Amino acid sequence: MTAADRAMAQLESWPNLVSGSPRCAVGRAFGTAGDEIVHFHSNDAADLHLTRAAIERLLPHLRLSTAIRVRPGASWITVLLDCDADIALLLTLVSVALKEHGAAHSGRATPPCDWELPAIPSLHTAASPGPVAPDPAHRGMPSVWKTVGRLIPHGH
Repeated sequence: MTAADRAMAQLESWPNLVSGSPRCAVGRAFGTAGDEIVHFHSNDAADLHLTRAAIERLLPHLRLSTAIRVRPGASWITVLLDCDADIALLLTLVSVALKEHGAAHSGRATPPCDWELPAIPSLHTAASPGPVAPDPAHRGMPSVWKTVGRLIPHGH
């Protein structure tokens, strides 16, 4: 059982979350009525809608974790899932996201997640019709680089 599977199993037991297909149509999502909170697009990562305000408020703490990826200006973060500590971190942040959504809910729909498959340029650009999408399970990053990324703090 992968870390994502273990996290999803725990989230299934939360009474205020419902699972289903995400609006981006890739993977599995958990959310409340009208709000998508967390998406699992692969076996080793989850995207979490914290809201921009919460990310700005928590950014100094989020940057301390090598399991978290934050894009400037985004309302979603990515949590890499390797071990039980990462699952605990994700569950804590899901709880924060639920409180944030409850406090800020103004009837507006959650913005779609900003998860994208990064394009890998072809070696033969002229002969190729365009970029080739990588394997979604690895999100375009070889496992060696994912390991290195966990060892180097985000933003350095």
